[in-house]
Amino acid sequence: MRREIITWNQVDQLVDHLIPQLDKEFDALLMITCGGIVPGGMLAEALHLTQILTASVDFPSELHTPSGAEKRKLAAWPFYLQFPDDRLVAGKTILVVDDVWGSGRTINAVRSRLNGMAAMPFTCVLHFNPHRNLFSPARPDYYAAITDAYIVYPWEVARGPEGISLNNP
Repeated sequence: MRREIITWNQVDQLVDHLIPQLDKEFDALLMITCGGIVPGGMLAEALHLTQILTASVDFPSELHTPSGAEKRKLAAWPFYLQFPDDRLVAGKTILVVDDVWGSGRTINAVRSRLNGMAAMPFTCVLHFNPHRNLFSPARPDYYAAITDAYIVYPWEVARGPEGISLNNP
């Protein structure tokens, strides 16, 4: 898969492209960890939102299924490591932010859970990859760019114990 390295300047441009699209009054912004933290913070600041929430979702890396069943891995149920209490979201219009909508599993799991909590979620990402989307025809409510590449954001490059390898997924 083709990789594209995004600079901080490009992130600024993507956020600037998103802001005019956000045509609703949002009561809160929910950032999906870890990818949604930086763009979520930038959008919260630009939109003057003070109720900032986080959600952390994990999907099991292996299911107890026969080996070689990649689609079964993608069908795993989400495990919510962190999620706002329903009192914080019920009846509210929530902007749900992540960096990228690839398969769409994480952001759709968050959106579904918020719907079940009587919230009104709207999804927002920097990049939308329709070629990997498992939820077609669903797509983000707001996105800055369409891509077919694996995006490497500036907050992912050369940080942590190993950094990120640009040669291996």
